[in-house]
Amino acid sequence: MIRLFHPVFQKSRHRIHEIKTLFYRVLALLTVGITSSPALAQLPTMDEPTRGEGSGLMETIQNYLYDAAILGGLIIATVAFYIVGQSALAKYKEASEKGQWGAFGITIVVGIILIVAVIWLATKAAEIL
Repeated sequence: MIRLFHPVFQKSRHRIHEIKTLFYRVLALLTVGITSSPALAQLPTMDEPTRGEGSGLMETIQNYLYDAAILGGLIIATVAFYIVGQSALAKYKEASEKGQWGAFGITIVVGIILIVAVIWLATKAAEIL
């Protein structure tokens, strides 16, 4: 007599369950794909890069990379602002506790110089690109 709880039958039962699950997932994806196709008709067009599309594919890709480099420079400037602000707040807390306002003033001056330098470098890098 064949036992139904034999490990071979358990594996095949599990395999049948996997196949049914896969079938239902594919059926659900097809249903969603068929019913949502009219919604794709009104998608907005992609903006062209700031320096224009260019005469060919390579020039267009270079123009998009230029925009990405400018965005990277803005991110670096933002991180610099954050670090200077965080340092200034830490020095302010230390100065208010210990009364060392000279160190706080030096931190503020160096932070302002650093932010101006980062913005200047980012502007020069944008011109070079």
